[in-house]
Amino acid sequence: MSVVLEINNLTKRYGNFTAVNDLSLTISNGNVFGILGPNGSGKTTTLGMILDVLNVSSGSYSWFGEEQGANHRKRIGAILEHPIFYPELSGLKNLEITALIKEVDASRIESVLKRVDLWERKDSPFNTYSLGMKQRLSLAAALLSDPEVLVLDEPTNGLDPEGIRQMRELILSIASEGKTIIISSHILDEIQKMCTHFGILRKGRLLMQGAIEDILTSKNQFMINAENQELLSEKISSHPAFEKIEATEGKSKVTFGSAINGADINQYLFDNKVIASEIVEIKTSLEDEFLEIVKNK
Repeated sequence: MSVVLEINNLTKRYGNFTAVNDLSLTISNGNVFGILGPNGSGKTTTLGMILDVLNVSSGSYSWFGEEQGANHRKRIGAILEHPIFYPELSGLKNLEITALIKEVDASRIESVLKRVDLWERKDSPFNTYSLGMKQRLSLAAALLSDPEVLVLDEPTNGLDPEGIRQMRELILSIASEGKTIIISSHILDEIQKMCTHFGILRKGRLLMQGAIEDILTSKNQFMINAENQELLSEKISSHPAFEKIEATEGKSKVTFGSAINGADINQYLFDNKVIASEIVEIKTSLEDEFLEIVKNK
């Protein structure tokens, strides 16, 4: 896949404080790339630099293989920090102004408002919108130029569960069209649900980057429930691949020393007169990986 964004040794200093330190990463076409990290890790500062909002102290970046400073405004849609619109004007009027500023065709306004489910509220003043609606109007503004890339800074921050779900579904729908999306967030579960790739920042440094699917691997662990937990423990301990068993909330978390599947475990238990009512494979989550990385750095 072609490279959309390449960052090389990017650094941002404020006096003696280094907000982003020697950051290098590559984002390819079609990636949904999550920049992860706790508050203060340098996520927003990184996005500010690659969007030409903040000056770079050292290092460089390039969009679409072109030199830093080239005009990519119409090829990139962005939501950086909090949505800012005229509070007394309607969503429709705000997007008309945005279209003028961006020098894009206003004929797309209806389609983007429908896309973010705001067409029925297009004439309502912005200050009557909920936080979720304000975030969706920001996304509509970012989509006006039909950009190749979307850059979203904490798009679900502060939203209630319904607002988070709506934003996640919108992002996934847009990603399904082949657009490249870069998302910063401190909510690991949302990044895991939305992204194909990720990078973890801490104190301005990149600790790890990779593909989400490479993280979500099996740990050869299964949560097993059976009516007779003592018999389960006795029989499963004799399995050739057995490593250890732990009692967890009335169930048994069993670790095996080699790869095994649930069907084989179920057959083994059945052959040994144990009826399992539940056998669930436990996989590593992005949260597990994140906590492990941060703990060891």
